[in-house]
Order: sequence, then structure tokens, then C-alpha cells
Amino acid sequence: MKAKVIVLSFFLMSTGAAFSQAKVVERSIISKDASIRTFHDLDQLKSMQKGELIELYTERVRVLVKILPNIALAKLPGVTISDLGIPNDAVNKKALEDVAQGTQDFLVVSTDFQKKMLPYADKNTLVAAILFFETTMKSLHEFEGL
Repeated sequence: MKAKVIVLSFFLMSTGAAFSQAKVVERSIISKDASIRTFHDLDQLKSMQKGELIELYTERVRVLVKILPNIALAKLPGVTISDLGIPNDAVNKKALEDVAQGTQDFLVVSTDFQKKMLPYADKNTLVAAILFFETTMKSLHEFEGL
């Protein structure tokens, strides 16, 4: 009798574990890594070396490229098409996968270009561009549409 209870318990636990692992996390419209943790002021940026500025510049471009084309749907990472009432069917999933892959492909080429060309950029122009990008990102928190 004990053996049957043990076997039945083991079966039920393994079945529950199998079903709990089968959950598929739905893809966000804006990828979860599309955020900036730290914003800077003019003095902080002016005190940085050009290499640090280039890293900040490329990071901010990556974030903006992931967010801006999607602000009509979502402003922040984590929102899914289901959250918006859009059917989570094969066609819409494929469209979301295609745009994510296209964005990633663009970012690879763009980042490579920036790494090659930005060392020739004027430091003050890099600082101004980073401040512009950060101001744009801050304004996304205020954007509510009309």
C-alpha cells in the first residue's frame, strides 16, 4: 500500500512539474532591456573620456531604437500584445518576432558603424547628443498621447 501511495505521489508531482514548465512567456512589444538606469548632467558628461561617451551614446541609441517605433502601442518594456487586446495569434506573433529580429539586425550594423566612426566625432557634439537622447527618454514618461 505504501508503495502505491509513493508511486502515485511521485507521478502527480512529476506531472505537475511538467505542466508548470510548459508555460511560454509572451514576448513584450518593447524588449525588457530597453531602459536606462542612470541619467547624466552636462558637468558629468564633460568630465568623461571620449570612450565612455561613445559607450553611453551607443547604449542610448539602442534603447531609443527599441522604444520609439512602438510608442503608439507601449512606452515601457513588459507590455504584450495581449495586454493591449491584440489577438495573440500566429500572424501577430510572427509580426512581433520579425520586428524584433529586424531591430536586432539593425542594431548590430548600427553599433558596428558607431564604434568605427564615433571616435572621430567632436566630444562636445557627443555630449550634446547624449543629453538630447536622455531628454527624449525622460519625456517618454510624460507622453500620454492626445
